Amino acid sequence: MSDDQGVRLDRWLLAARFFKTRHLASEAARRNHIVVNQQRAKPGKRVFIGDRVSIRKGLLTYEIEIIDLAEKRLGPALAAALYQEDDDSCERRRLRQEELQQQRRAGTAHGRPDKRQRRQLTKFKNL
Repeated sequence: MSDDQGVRLDRWLLAARFFKTRHLASEAARRNHIVVNQQRAKPGKRVFIGDRVSIRKGLLTYEIEIIDLAEKRLGPALAAALYQEDDDSCERRRLRQEELQQQRRAGTAHGRPDKRQRRQLTKFKNL
């Protein structure tokens, strides 16, 4: 595709497989979860090769640079070739994922409370 016209942001996000549907990509842009070249972006904004995009999905943030354009959803290998993620972004995302996994492991209860734990819970609730 010629990059003089660019591609709609929501279509590019779908093609690059950051979102499963174009509607989800549009919603993310409307909620200011997508930033293009340090500016909030609407779903219809045209993106071009070389644009820097910040994508916030849940608790994770992707900092990428667009290196190719596409409008249609591509296979995973081709979609990964549409952008290049910063090394710092990869490292921050990996550390954040490890943090979240540790929090999940620390906060998980192991089954139902036993008799002693139920008494402690009841005592705590009645204070």
